[in-house]
Amino acid sequence: MTGPADCSADVCVTCSDEAVPMTVIRLMDPDLAIARADGLPEEISVALVDASVGDTVLVHAKEAIAVISRGSGDERA
Repeated sequence: MTGPADCSADVCVTCSDEAVPMTVIRLMDPDLAIARADGLPEEISVALVDASVGDTVLVHAKEAIAVISRGSGDERA
């Protein structure tokens, strides 16, 4: 098995994935939220982070993986 250091192609399947900053605009339940980047709002999972309305989260594959800045909201997921 090869790892990222062994990638010989121009783009590594593992390393090429990107995460996108999105702002939480509404919490749906403890594990789901509506968030927006540049386009339309999307449903994302916030199960792995302690997010609130107004926070900017880093989202990969519709899963928030980190809170990168806190907003002004008080509601926690």
